[in-house]
Amino acid sequence: MTATPSSRKPRRTASAQPASDGPTLDLERYVPAFITFIANKLSNSATAFYQSNFGVNVTEWRMMSLLAIEPGIPASRICQVIGFNKGPVSRTLADMQQRGLIAIRTDPDDARTHSISLTKKGRATHDRVIIAALERERRLMSCLSHAEREVLIDLLRRLHNNLGAVTGDGT
Repeated sequence: MTATPSSRKPRRTASAQPASDGPTLDLERYVPAFITFIANKLSNSATAFYQSNFGVNVTEWRMMSLLAIEPGIPASRICQVIGFNKGPVSRTLADMQQRGLIAIRTDPDDARTHSISLTKKGRATHDRVIIAALERERRLMSCLSHAEREVLIDLLRRLHNNLGAVTGDGT
């Protein structure tokens, strides 16, 4: 089992032995781990970059990008699209509202429903971050041809659409 790309395999010491004689994963081929490793590294570096350059973390950026596409949506829609639980989304939204990035309006017909939108400050922040986000994506994808990028996007979309096969909730 190796947890690093094959071009950088760790050196084994003479005493290094597998932890057990049971099954182990090939982390270079186990897709859930591979996707998680990539996502974690992208998220961590994005948070550091966005925080230092724009004052937002990657979770806030994800919410801002969704609100730019779908203004006026409820928190439940954010949870559905981004895949976060209600608690962390609510806390992040409250912080973003306090900082003037979003406006949360209560539905006059149903006090339990809220619509969330970017404020002018939030939209201005979004418009600055998106330039950097698209450049980060361009650099990440630069090792792929246009055709390979299209195939990758199609495969990722298919995996996303098939998540219900393992989550049991049809997402």
